[in-house]
Amino acid sequence: MSTTPSVIVFDVNGTLSDMSAMARHFTETGAPAHLAQLWFAGVLRDGFALAASGDNAGFADIGAESLRGLLRPLPLNRDPDQAVEHIMGAFSELAVHTDVPGGIRQLKSAGFRLVTLSNGSPEVAGRLFRTAGIREDFEALLSVQDAAAWKPAKAAYDYAARACGTGPAEMLLVAVHPWDIHGASRAGLRTAWLNRPRTEYPAYFQAPDYTIGSLEELPAVLGRGA
Repeated sequence: MSTTPSVIVFDVNGTLSDMSAMARHFTETGAPAHLAQLWFAGVLRDGFALAASGDNAGFADIGAESLRGLLRPLPLNRDPDQAVEHIMGAFSELAVHTDVPGGIRQLKSAGFRLVTLSNGSPEVAGRLFRTAGIREDFEALLSVQDAAAWKPAKAAYDYAARACGTGPAEMLLVAVHPWDIHGASRAGLRTAWLNRPRTEYPAYFQAPDYTIGSLEELPAVLGRGA
């Protein structure tokens, strides 16, 4: 087995995309800003529950339905369906974190194959990367909608390995979410935890192979820095 992975797999939501703008879309409908994090955590919870029971559903479907329930008792400034549409539309307006374009281009120049594996849709990722000018740096935009289950189920990472025509051991997952790091590690991938919030990694999860504070640190960590 080589010491350096050939394929780098990126989570999208929160890892590459800056989701802080979601809070503004909540407040624009009359909902409190803090509901953005609560809602996203609930979407992940329900997606994980479906995966654990052997089922799969689209991120947008879960997101919209759970959002209707969350917003229903609130005094909104518009029709609830319009509020849901406005908040879900935020995904098409998100930007990448400032370290992403430079880090992606460095990794591409260093000879790595770059793909995504998201619990969201490839269309959202495609818009995000085209706006940032880095879409062509990615070989493929993979989504769990084409896998048997959401991450962190092993089936999701196995799907990515098959799609890339390589073994899990030749892949490195980059994610901001410790649960994603744990799942990928258990599936046989190497992992890099992008510690954007500058917090402690949970001891109950499988530890990452690497910890970085910025995507631009990764090439040097993998021995291919400028």
